[in-house]
Order: sequence, then C-alpha cells, then structure tokens
Amino acid sequence: MTAVTKKDWPEAVEALNEHGRSDIVLLCEHASNHMPVEYRQLGLDAHHLQRHIAWDIGAAEVTRLLSSKLDAPAFLSGYSRLLIDLNRPLGTPGSIPVLSEDTDIPGNVGIDAAERTRRAEIIFSPFHDRVTAYLDRRAQAGRQTRIVTIHSFTPVFLGVSRPWHAGVLHDQARGLAEAILSGLRTDAALNVAANVPYVISRDADYAVPIHGDDRGIAAVLVEIRQDLLSTRSGIEEWADRLAAALPALETETVP
Repeated sequence: MTAVTKKDWPEAVEALNEHGRSDIVLLCEHASNHMPVEYRQLGLDAHHLQRHIAWDIGAAEVTRLLSSKLDAPAFLSGYSRLLIDLNRPLGTPGSIPVLSEDTDIPGNVGIDAAERTRRAEIIFSPFHDRVTAYLDRRAQAGRQTRIVTIHSFTPVFLGVSRPWHAGVLHDQARGLAEAILSGLRTDAALNVAANVPYVISRDADYAVPIHGDDRGIAAVLVEIRQDLLSTRSGIEEWADRLAAALPALETETVP
C-alpha cells in the first residue's frame, strides 16, 4: 500500500492515551470529515464537507484537549459521518443518510448491500470493535469507567434557533449527566440542560446505549453549540469548562 493510499484510507479510529489514569473514557464519533477520493464527495460540492452534515465542528479538538487535561483515553473517528455514521445503528436511515438536514446526499442513494457492508467493515466495525476491546480490558482489570462522548450541534436547525450553549444527553446515567451540568452551571451565563437539543434513542444512537447502558457503564453525550467552537480560544474555553466539571465525578455515585 502506498503512502498516498494510506492517507486516502486512514485508520478508522485514532486512539489517544490508552494508558491514561482517568476513569473517564472519551469518544468522538464525528471527529473527521475525511472522505476517500473514490467517493467523489458523494456528489456534493466541496463546501458541504465543511458543514455539520459531514462532521461535528470543533468536537475533535475539544476531545484531544480533554484527553490531555484529564489524562483520559480517547477514541476519535477517521472518516466523515456521511459515509457511515458511527453513532447510528447499522441499517437505520441515519446510518448512511440520503438526506442530511436539508441536503440531499446523491452518492448514498440506491447503494447496494455490498457497499453498505464494505463501509461497515472498513469504518464502523473497526471503530466500535476497538472501543469494545478497550472497555473489556478495563473491566478485566477492575477499573472504574465512565464514558463521555463529545459532539457539537448547529445553532439553527431547519430554520429553528437553538438557544442552549450545551446539552448533556443521557438515558440511564442521569446522575452523571446532572453532575456535569452542575459543574457547568457554576458559570451563571451558560444556558445548559439535559437532553437538548436531542434525546438518546436506540433508533438514533449507538455509543451511549451499546458501550454504556448495556454494559452497566455510566455514559453521556455532551453537545456543544458549534459556533462556540469556531475559534481556538472557544475550543480551549470549552475544554477547560468540561475539564473542571469532570474531575469532581470521581467520587459521584451514578448508575
């Protein structure tokens, strides 16, 4: 395999600091907007690959900073969510979308089972297999684990403004979510809430229910409004905020 091919087809997962001491494991399923040349941008103009439909803007940078600040392991995606979404169950409409927000995705229309399987085998399964194996090793070693997945959301969705600065999504891990929100609310200027702008659903989410709830691991999904992550200073500010909120969880009793 040539160097060019390796660059075009990177690893499905970027793993950071796997020996980190924190009980927090960070995931960033929408870290990258990379798309191999053969997909021809799925028929989209190049500017669409810089939009939220292709990745979660700023989420990867926040995740990397948090990994360093907390001495926490982190797992980041290597490909655009438009090819296959790592936080959607396989076979659901959101897994390989033909429409994202208000944008048609021509290259995903009418693809056959072989192509769906190929994307799953190259992108989806290697990421989640790596996370599963890592969580298994932690469990075997008797290490406490809490999962925090980092995402960003658009300030306006289909014409509707979203007033929140951040949300913490949860299903079973309500205690963990409320502890993070409590930490963020030390800044009275922040508008943060549980389960906004989305809710956790087994039809539309993967990491929290599968890696977290089903294993008895407290797991939440943090959503930060992407306009707040448009500059390096904003990214650092949110990484600092989350780092300040998360260490206090070491002794929290959560599901």
